[in-house]
Amino acid sequence: MRAVTITPGQPNSLRLVDDAPEPPESEGAVLVHAIAVGVCGTDREIIAGEYGEAPPGTGQLIIGHESLGRVIEDPTGTLQPGDLVAGIVRLPDPVPCLNCAVGEWDMCRNGLYTEHGIKARHGFARERWRVEPDFAVRLDPALESVGTLLEPTSVVAKAWEHIERVGVRARWEPETVLVTGAGPIGLLAALLGAQRGLEVHVLDRAVDGPKPALVTALGATYHTGQVADLDLEPDIVVECTGAPPVVVQVIDKVGPTGIVCLTGVSSAGKQVGVDVGALNRAVVLENNVVFGSVNANRRHWTAAAVALGRADLRWLEKLISRRVSLDQYADAYARDDNDIKVVLGL
Repeated sequence: MRAVTITPGQPNSLRLVDDAPEPPESEGAVLVHAIAVGVCGTDREIIAGEYGEAPPGTGQLIIGHESLGRVIEDPTGTLQPGDLVAGIVRLPDPVPCLNCAVGEWDMCRNGLYTEHGIKARHGFARERWRVEPDFAVRLDPALESVGTLLEPTSVVAKAWEHIERVGVRARWEPETVLVTGAGPIGLLAALLGAQRGLEVHVLDRAVDGPKPALVTALGATYHTGQVADLDLEPDIVVECTGAPPVVVQVIDKVGPTGIVCLTGVSSAGKQVGVDVGALNRAVVLENNVVFGSVNANRRHWTAAAVALGRADLRWLEKLISRRVSLDQYADAYARDDNDIKVVLGL
């Protein structure tokens, strides 16, 4: 069986192997024939050796966490052969902690969770993979061309759910949302904002290419430049760049009783000069909330599947800027500033 692997902690160890073992039944009852995996910045960071953990007793990690496949067999009867599915990335810790015990494994408290293609569990960049039925999400067959978008959509579905949970602390009738960053997460966050009937603004550095048109097609407004220069006071900000200056600026920019959701992960060691006292004063006196959000549980994956089903399929297809065959696997992981989402066919 062919699979894309790395040696955790060893930079640039990416390779395609022809003799990967078949997935054991211990990985799950559902056997899936892989169709494709999406590629994201997390994969590139793992390839660079920044993090990543092989399953216990092995020295290699099969990467890939944005999955799409077709069921071969499910002896439990939960799924049927031919069903189009994606595998949930994070699995609960075995202890379990309070959150994992109630199905909120995305909020694991002790860090003992595992993640396909990232942490102590093989990923989906292989010709066949297994999961338990509770960790396989069925998709509408019409979404086959864009099904690898389910994982990043689950991330923003969780973010929006938590934004709305925070919002109901008082009477809350949001009208405007600012999304910073027009990568896949940012564009999908904008999609879910538009589906909620909000006035959506998207800020990104790109002045040309596909991003402005994709935003406009949502009925949203595209901006370039600095956050501080925007002539708006958003009720909600979804920050998707992880750039420290942008993080600081959006906290200062959000309106009274506003909510800032941070989804981008910043690199350590970057310092930004900021008047912390003034920033703290503004957050406190305006009853603002700033929180971080990552990963998703099954509820969010299900909501993501619904959101993709409601979206314009042609718009979703435009998010996929390149489709790469398995034989050319290295090209899929090479950075290209013109990319939005790259998909590796299996």
